[in-house]
Amino acid sequence: ELFRLLDVAMAGDIILVEQVDRISRLNTKDWEQLKNIIANKGLKVVALDLPTSHQFMKTTDEFTERMLAALNSMMLDMLAAVARKDYEDRRRRQAQGVQRAKKEGKYKGRPVNVKLHQKIEGLLREGKSYSQIETLIGCSRHTISKVSKLIKNNKTLC
Repeated sequence: ELFRLLDVAMAGDIILVEQVDRISRLNTKDWEQLKNIIANKGLKVVALDLPTSHQFMKTTDEFTERMLAALNSMMLDMLAAVARKDYEDRRRRQAQGVQRAKKEGKYKGRPVNVKLHQKIEGLLREGKSYSQIETLIGCSRHTISKVSKLIKNNKTLC
């Protein structure tokens, strides 16, 4: 949605976000690319959780606007780094918890959708292509591939 918004936004438009971390969980390369798009289009980012950005909503003289832009750029970079670190920390802790639960035999992952797998298996046996199956059932190519591998290993569901 953000990139659709950026496509239609015009110079001087304000992108209002609830929290900075909603747009800044990107890796460094992607974050820099997003900042460049915003800067090149002449857009302003206003975040409800970044009070210094609220000044962008008021028309000011060029000097004040440039000072605020520099300050907000620095603040956005800092908050983006914190948001990314927080995101990575949560993902790491989740992975550790899953690993521990697997060792203890408590983690089984998401259960297999047997009905979906049976439908896919039937369509594969009819000779349907992955694209046709995707369209008919609305599942991903990865899921179709998993079922196909099960069939090849004689671990069928039907």
